Amino acid sequence: MSEDQDRWRRLDVWKDADELAFQIYQATVSFPKEESYGITSQLRRAAVSIPTNIVEGYSRAGDKELRRFVSIALGSLAETKYLLSFCHRLSYLNDPQYQRLVVLAAKVGKRLWKFYEKIRDE
Repeated sequence: MSEDQDRWRRLDVWKDADELAFQIYQATVSFPKEESYGITSQLRRAAVSIPTNIVEGYSRAGDKELRRFVSIALGSLAETKYLLSFCHRLSYLNDPQYQRLVVLAAKVGKRLWKFYEKIRDE
């Protein structure tokens, strides 16, 4: 693919969302094995859905499609935040891990919402 086709790679919101997904994948490696098809899988899918929906929306034709996929990414972010909290309550994430991921999720949320508002008004 040409750089023009991968223009989403230049988006700070995508970079942050990608980093959040990466950090969550790293954090969930230590989750209990019996959770492999449960909470581990659910949290990973929700987290990776954020950057992948940005990519898919950005790769479609038209702002309406982009808005729809960014809206889905916002929903996936909300799911991710809940699952992080739930995993912390289960002690699958220690306090420093949880705090680091929550701060990063909040950063993604702010950028994603600003991005959504920008494309919503176009």
